[in-house]
Amino acid sequence: MRPWVIFMVFVSSVFGNLLSAQTGTGKSYRIDRYESIYLPLGKISFADSVVDFRLGDPPPIEKYRDSQQCLYEPDYTRYKIPNFLSLGCKGSLTVAFTDNGFMNLKGDDIYVFEVGPSREAAKIEISQNGTDWIYAGKIAGGKSMVDLSDENIDTETVFYYLRITDLKDLCKSKSAGADIDAIGAINSVIKLTINTDVLFDVAKYTLKESANKTLDTLAKTIQQVDKATILVEGHTDSDGDDDYNLKLSENRCYTVVDRIRALLGYEALYDYEIRALGESKPRVANDTPENKQINRRVEITVLPPKDYFEKLPDKY
Repeated sequence: MRPWVIFMVFVSSVFGNLLSAQTGTGKSYRIDRYESIYLPLGKISFADSVVDFRLGDPPPIEKYRDSQQCLYEPDYTRYKIPNFLSLGCKGSLTVAFTDNGFMNLKGDDIYVFEVGPSREAAKIEISQNGTDWIYAGKIAGGKSMVDLSDENIDTETVFYYLRITDLKDLCKSKSAGADIDAIGAINSVIKLTINTDVLFDVAKYTLKESANKTLDTLAKTIQQVDKATILVEGHTDSDGDDDYNLKLSENRCYTVVDRIRALLGYEALYDYEIRALGESKPRVANDTPENKQINRRVEITVLPPKDYFEKLPDKY
């Protein structure tokens, strides 16, 4: 099987380019008196569900133990107001990102809004499924950003879970352990997968009538973000030869992009990238009809806009 081939097309309209300098979904969040951190997909980028919270020992006082205070956008104002969560000495917190995920892309990938008068060290782990965990680094000494490249984490997996474990830096204060106000994915993404049987008849690349409702719903999900790169990847099963499957997946990608552009508006601030992958990246073995159906799919990933990455310092 030969390596997969990439086809790319960037289709921003002239009007869209003129608007690109305007403020969109991306948002800056204050991290101290002088600095801010920019999240290119804005408010959807934050952890929004607590999966597990294990209070450390010694614990913080009662008012700093509400695990819901670590979710959504940061709202810390001052230490005496309990709008953050303290983990306790060696406590741990597991959160989920339910309307987005995050990836190892260019630049820093995660920012932990660790607040309070002392900045305690904590270990960061990430997971795709909430079961299998990967060490992702640590925050310490005021360093609250995590670059997944530092731990050689792959650049294709979308992660949805993050675990923070206090490293016992400070165990005697009223808010013992790391103090977490929010957890943001700098390189936040939205990934959507559609079985091609929903969109196309066998060996065809013209949309079924029934596909319109699916793509309408998908477009509404994408519209949570008003400026982004939309990556459309086409996959087939192993029936047919490589060239045929590659061309079929390419044509299906273009069909999906055409429909999404029409739904989102040709003047919208989206760039589109197409990758025709044919049969080269199956999810499961092509050894049963059911597995082949799983492998026939279109994957759509909403990524931070290109100009965000272009503005990053040269070190990246």
